[in-house]
Amino acid sequence: MGPAEITGRVEDKVWQAALKNGRRMVRTGRVAVTPFPAPVGEVAADATATKHLIACADRILEGRWTVLGVERSDMVPVPDWFLDPTSGIVAPSGDYAFSIPHRDPAVVGSIKQVWEPSRHHHLTVLAAAFSVTGDARYAETVDRHLRHWWEHNPFLQGPHWTSGIELGIRLISWTWVRRLLARWEGVERLFDDNPLFHRQLHDHQWFLARFPSRGSSANNHLVAEVAGLYVATTAFPWFETSTDWATAARSTLIEQVEAQTFASGLNRELASEYHGLVLELFLAAAVEATLAGVPFGSAYWARLRAMFDALAAVVDVTGRPPRQGDSDDGQGLVVDDPEYNRWGSIISTGTAMFGALPWWPDGTPAVRNALLDPLAAPPPLPDDRPSARPDVFADAGMALLRSAAGSAPELWCRFDAGPMGFLSIAAHGHADALAVEVRIDGVDIFADPGTYTYHAEPEWREYFRSTRAHNTLEIGGEDQSVPGGPFMWVRQARSRLEVMTEDGRAITCSGMHDGYTRFDPPVRHYRRVVIDDGVLELVDSIDGALDRDVRLAFHLGPAVHCELAGATAQLRWPGGDARLELPAKLTWEAWRGNTMPIAGWYSPGFGRREPATTLWGSGTLAPGHELITTLAPATTA
Repeated sequence: MGPAEITGRVEDKVWQAALKNGRRMVRTGRVAVTPFPAPVGEVAADATATKHLIACADRILEGRWTVLGVERSDMVPVPDWFLDPTSGIVAPSGDYAFSIPHRDPAVVGSIKQVWEPSRHHHLTVLAAAFSVTGDARYAETVDRHLRHWWEHNPFLQGPHWTSGIELGIRLISWTWVRRLLARWEGVERLFDDNPLFHRQLHDHQWFLARFPSRGSSANNHLVAEVAGLYVATTAFPWFETSTDWATAARSTLIEQVEAQTFASGLNRELASEYHGLVLELFLAAAVEATLAGVPFGSAYWARLRAMFDALAAVVDVTGRPPRQGDSDDGQGLVVDDPEYNRWGSIISTGTAMFGALPWWPDGTPAVRNALLDPLAAPPPLPDDRPSARPDVFADAGMALLRSAAGSAPELWCRFDAGPMGFLSIAAHGHADALAVEVRIDGVDIFADPGTYTYHAEPEWREYFRSTRAHNTLEIGGEDQSVPGGPFMWVRQARSRLEVMTEDGRAITCSGMHDGYTRFDPPVRHYRRVVIDDGVLELVDSIDGALDRDVRLAFHLGPAVHCELAGATAQLRWPGGDARLELPAKLTWEAWRGNTMPIAGWYSPGFGRREPATTLWGSGTLAPGHELITTLAPATTA
């Protein structure tokens, strides 16, 4: 931390101590309600998306809502806002927020399970269902839930005041609920004429202005905080401080869209799910600014367009992006069934706003498009978009190697030789330098295992972001990078991506990382990746002065069945098979669903894990010698 960050954090602690017994010192002041901008009337959305939306909203009316893979059945009449359904623990609802150890599972259970329903995404789904049907049952449920939440979560009381990202996303949800319920007869009683809402709105905004994420923690959390603050102060400019808060938030958004996005368009956290989250957040703020008549400038919109282009470039043939870095299934604004095609709808939104380039995949029309597309108005932008699909993102250290366009099956390979993550602690990065992620027609073959957990189970958090949990080489039994906590790396491996070459048949790229130069004597890992006539080849080597104990890992996707015989594995999955030739100089073992040690797992989403086969090859590697691995799909075997 630098001096400014330390000073800011000390000031935060002073404020937190003062507020513990003096919360009334934060006063709402005069409230001047103004007409709400761009209320939404009846929405005509894509028929398939609407069908999914209404089915999802009806499940909520029945009391069912899936939270991070766990179905809650207590959503009516109102949910328990403090319950972790995975452990049964109820977080303290009456305690001072900053006194609650929200990362202690013994006190709060899984805090993500507690927080998630209070992002109020289920309420934007209900409000969206009202906007397409006019059915008052959806609006009445929203009314009941919001009033209950506001009453039971007063300022700085309970766990829902412990993290700014939660407040920011909640404000975006409230803004869109108000917009989507515009033609419901009770909307003004719920929002405009409701002192309880006035108080909550002010206190959320005050909190975000007073306690921003700082310095080394100013990643996607900061984006959510300032996006929520900007959206709410712009849609509800009801307080004397609204203009000042909106101005400051706007300035930070303009700064952060540049700071947190590579020029190539990829998010600097190098965590694919967070690319989607911050894109949605930046876009929500841009839409609100346009509606208020103070649109963002061309530089802001150009960076958003680059984010859309980058997403369209990295998805596989099924429209799925990489599984790189952390993921917590976070979304900025939910107005569709969450199980509906999120990535396809984002690409469809980009198509409507900026136009699809010839190489873009097809998007999926969604309710999101019917709502956002007419409201966004990008300014004229330079015609400098990539004319062909980019496969190398040099600034992010990512290369996409794929079989020839139109060939079947599609062999898709992501090669990681870039920065570990964003800012000094790379909070959401994994120790995955030179890892590959390989899919065949969208099926995970060499899979990135995912994230699974943040706070609740430290040993699993350690595993899922470790080197041994990725498709790369571990040396000396240690991670490439040195962790300093669940969201901190105190020493980060530095990688270098070599330029990818293509000779008409073979596609090649290579990389190096220095994570093990901390050893005495130092050692570096080198990897070359080749796709030649539909066959993937990986070549690993090291330098240095000594032979090294190594472990080479390949994590198979959950759909892949593996028969291992010596250094040869036959892989099968529904619709395909492949032959995997592993380096014979290593001793190979297959692991599946093991807990001692943890090995053989795949996390399809936050809080979920399932068994999958891991192949670990152990042995000794001499400097200059090579480990060669080939994967040949059946059509090319």
